[in-house]
Amino acid sequence: MGIRTLHRRTAMSATVVVATVTVTAAVVPVLFAPVPAVAANAGTAQVPAVCRAPRDPDLAARMSRDLQAALSARRGAVSVAVHDDRTGLSCAVAGDRQYDAASVAKVMIMEGALRRAETLRRRLTRWELANVRPMITRSDNASAVRLWSDLGHGYLSRFLSRAGTSRTVLGPKGYFGLTRTTADDQMRLLEVLTDAHSFLKTRGYGLRLLTEVRGDQRWGVPSGMPRGLTAHLKNGWLPRATHGWRVHSVGAFSGPARTYRIVVLTHDNPTMAYGVRTIERIAQAVHRGLARGRGLPPATAPGTAVSERSDGSAPYGPLPGWDEPERGATP
Repeated sequence: MGIRTLHRRTAMSATVVVATVTVTAAVVPVLFAPVPAVAANAGTAQVPAVCRAPRDPDLAARMSRDLQAALSARRGAVSVAVHDDRTGLSCAVAGDRQYDAASVAKVMIMEGALRRAETLRRRLTRWELANVRPMITRSDNASAVRLWSDLGHGYLSRFLSRAGTSRTVLGPKGYFGLTRTTADDQMRLLEVLTDAHSFLKTRGYGLRLLTEVRGDQRWGVPSGMPRGLTAHLKNGWLPRATHGWRVHSVGAFSGPARTYRIVVLTHDNPTMAYGVRTIERIAQAVHRGLARGRGLPPATAPGTAVSERSDGSAPYGPLPGWDEPERGATP
């Protein structure tokens, strides 16, 4: 797949600047406006450097400006992580903020099932295959619960440690969607699938499943993706009594010339559509910047209907003994 090794986690801490973005104002006409392009020679002194690229500092400056523009009129909490293997570009916005993972947790469950089969020196069983595929391609919750219960909290906790996550906390009981995670940790879980030297040897199967997510769930980070790339994608969309809609999109983009990853996690969205548009504004900025302005039009056109139906990965109301982080706080 032409996928090269993701930046090492030890280097990440030295090369990524984290900035917290929580925007509280929005103007309706801005909601569907295209992400503004930024000239290559524009000044950057007033813009927080959310992106770093030692081999291409001009790209990092432009991308920092474009991401700030994409976020400038958005409500709620937004976290972003980006890494491009070819240029070494890394971007981070509030990378350690925790969110309910919703259906994005299904990537972790899939990786856990693949890793367990490897350690037992076997292929996925017929039962595992019958649950892993619909869990990813259709976001089937019953399949996810079966695998979640079969793997167990102990095994999944050990898997998360092996993957190098630091702030992902498994949800209680059967509520995989209440797993709390961060953009930084989701980037590490994408690394498990995209790193040519990953400990997960059957990662190719997982990547293939992520290309087969059904059409009505392929919104989010593929928006504006250039031609010639393949999107490996998983989304989550969950409303709850606090923090409104959680709307997330994580994806790896691979092709003959490059590989890069985009993670966008959000909550406090007033509607699912609002969260989708926020993610797509960010994705358009990233794709356009990495493609030197040659990104495609948005995958979801302004005004396109969004279902506003929960992904069903967790109940709407609070769970006894499972307190959520305070509104607006970064735990």
